[in-house]
Amino acid sequence: MNFNIKHIFSVSIILFSVIDILGSIPIIIDLRKKSGDIHAGHATLVSGGIMIGFLYVGKSILSLFGVDVNSFAIAGALIIFLIGLEMTLGRNIFKSEDSGSKVHSIVPLAFPIIAGAGTMTTILSLKSQFDEENILIGILLNLGFIYLVLRSSEWIERKLGQAGANVLRKVFGVILLAISIKIIKTSLGL
Repeated sequence: MNFNIKHIFSVSIILFSVIDILGSIPIIIDLRKKSGDIHAGHATLVSGGIMIGFLYVGKSILSLFGVDVNSFAIAGALIIFLIGLEMTLGRNIFKSEDSGSKVHSIVPLAFPIIAGAGTMTTILSLKSQFDEENILIGILLNLGFIYLVLRSSEWIERKLGQAGANVLRKVFGVILLAISIKIIKTSLGL
């Protein structure tokens, strides 16, 4: 086992930026208002299952389609770059699909808000730079934080305010832009 605190911290911060649970607070609040309740434990478990499953079988799924991890990492970095642009500029690049389902803890909360394409792409991209055990611990740390945010979304809404949420979103957007450029450089061997 190659546990490395620095790598765990790096993975955790990267996933934290991509998942952007704090930036999703307005969406979480809106879902809570529509459905009356958010099932924090259920949403956390489902999104965790998706992320951990993709950590271990994502590469196999890619090989079925003849795609190598570096190519997927570059494609994922481009998605991360666009997400960062979206967060920084306040423009919607990705269309959000609204499901008419009453199960707001699963769709769209667990998937695709928490464990969406950006998160899965990032997990595979991280595999090209970090050991799986460090990525797994980073995922688990993020799941703990996600659970806390979901459980306390009402309190966070009162304390943060709209301006605070906007500032956090823009800061993490710039961080994502820098991370995406680093992933591209690493994948290209620059």
